Amino acid sequence: MLRSIGPVSRFGRSFTAVTATAATLAVTAMSLAASPAAAAPTASPAAASTTAKPGDTCTAADLGTRKPYIKSTEVSPTITHFKGWFVTEGTTGNHVVTTSTQTVIAVSVGATAGFEGSFPVQTLTAAGASLGLSVKVDASSTSTESNAVTWNFNQPGYYGVYKGTKKVTGTYASLNCNRVQQSGGGWALKWIEGPGGGNFTTFTTLEEGAVRCQDSVPANSIMAKAQGLLDCGSPAAKVDRPAGAVPPTAKQKRDRLEQRQAATGGTVAGQPKVAGEPKADGPGAKAGAKGGAPIAKADLSCGSELYRITVPGKPLSWGAPHLRADSVRLRPSTIFSGNLDQWRLCNVTERDGVMEATLWNLGNQACATIPVQSAGADQAPLMMASPCTEDDLQRFYIYRDVPGSSKIGVQNKYTGSMMGHDRYADGESVRQYSSGRQDGTGTYTLNRV
Repeated sequence: MLRSIGPVSRFGRSFTAVTATAATLAVTAMSLAASPAAAAPTASPAAASTTAKPGDTCTAADLGTRKPYIKSTEVSPTITHFKGWFVTEGTTGNHVVTTSTQTVIAVSVGATAGFEGSFPVQTLTAAGASLGLSVKVDASSTSTESNAVTWNFNQPGYYGVYKGTKKVTGTYASLNCNRVQQSGGGWALKWIEGPGGGNFTTFTTLEEGAVRCQDSVPANSIMAKAQGLLDCGSPAAKVDRPAGAVPPTAKQKRDRLEQRQAATGGTVAGQPKVAGEPKADGPGAKAGAKGGAPIAKADLSCGSELYRITVPGKPLSWGAPHLRADSVRLRPSTIFSGNLDQWRLCNVTERDGVMEATLWNLGNQACATIPVQSAGADQAPLMMASPCTEDDLQRFYIYRDVPGSSKIGVQNKYTGSMMGHDRYADGESVRQYSSGRQDGTGTYTLNRV
């Protein structure tokens, strides 16, 4: 028989028999709740704003921004903690049950699972809104949840005591604003699917409860998943035994191992990597990561044109530093600039209307880069590197306004972050922002010198 489950609390909870009609009503009214002290940030579906879609119109102010677009989602009721529990005549009432961890769910966005900046939060918020669910939008993990469940058992029997949640997974794309040629030959600014998509995982607030083999439960619910773990056909479900914990059956052990392997995916649970952290043998890896082999120098093929990357309608532009340890900053172009305000586009390629290039500075003979040690940090400053190397941290996508306009947005190929500045001021560093500067200060002009 189905048992109604109230909100998570330390007092006043009961496990009372109900009729089939009342059981249906109880299931309909069931809600997920957690202790306020343990609550983590969640995305409210009602508060989430409508996101852009591929093909939607954008403006020149969006060139230096990006937005998440949810491509697919899947909701899976998942048991995170479980314990078989036997209640005999005379032992009913409140029990404190110490469950075993069944599986661990850690919130992640992208291959690096990081939470620097606003883009991961926007991604999970959009995912929750598309499903009408409130989901975790920070680096939460079910591994921090207490294993203890306090429950009031009113009847003897064999119970599965559990904690569970709705695990939400899916894929997302990163939308960028770029010029697109229309069927009539004209041009327009549209949101396009750019680089930087991937997978995400999050979950809803945990629910806890207890269920018996004979209870009628909704199909594909958290309670049904817990009932499945009872292994109702096993001797443990039928034999009389002392009150208390029931040793896990072979099926329960096997299911627990399978869920853990599926949930962790080979990573340490609860310890997500830093966003943008380079793989040991991947783009941006430090020299020596492959058995001490040096990183190959870039064979630069640069155009003869020189450019200034300027704040639209204003005199400040990107200026490379005199000292290699300093960052690229907004500087005025004067006779004293020493060509530090002049840039060449090197090894230029183009795919689907998006340019990719290395930014080489005439004044200090070096290439713009995001340093590997700060690649995962939001608002990390744009630096210079010499010699230029074959490294995606030194490659940038350039999103362009319609022909006739020189406005652009700049995105680092490896980190996916957009370049921008916090305030317009002489000496202000150019930095990377995971979603770009939403106030339009990530839009620049590429002016030929």
